[in-house]
Amino acid sequence: MSTIIPFFPYRLFFLYIEPVSALAGAFYAAFMPRSYLNDLSFGPVRPFTYLTPTQTTMALFQLANLYFLFALNEHFVLSSTNSLKTWRRLLAGLLVADIGHLISMAPAGYDIFWRVDQWNAMAWGSVGFVYLGATTRICFLTGVGLKNTGDRSKKE
Repeated sequence: MSTIIPFFPYRLFFLYIEPVSALAGAFYAAFMPRSYLNDLSFGPVRPFTYLTPTQTTMALFQLANLYFLFALNEHFVLSSTNSLKTWRRLLAGLLVADIGHLISMAPAGYDIFWRVDQWNAMAWGSVGFVYLGATTRICFLTGVGLKNTGDRSKKE
């Protein structure tokens, strides 16, 4: 017996949408560091206008590299197998990372988690999109929309 992993929503989201989103985050952190840092603000915060310190630039390059790794791992590993065990293990790890990512947003204030009307593009990506990814992972891990296939004669 095997499990069919449907294109919508799972393969579409985990093989294409989320990796492309992570690549966009990597580009933004690496090549637009001031904009990236400015957009991390939530509510009335002074813009980040001075030169980016070397250590901050290095940290943003490292972050970009991790986003890049995230995109490659998710796409290459999941597109290389239909193993439900492999999909579940990778997505469980990414769910833990989702929780960590949301925790990293707490310094912006707890309103960041629910004040959708005040979200900028970065908040939509760092909170809203993470909510979507985590929800999709939870659905996958609990078997929502997954169908078992197999030889009926063996079951009977």
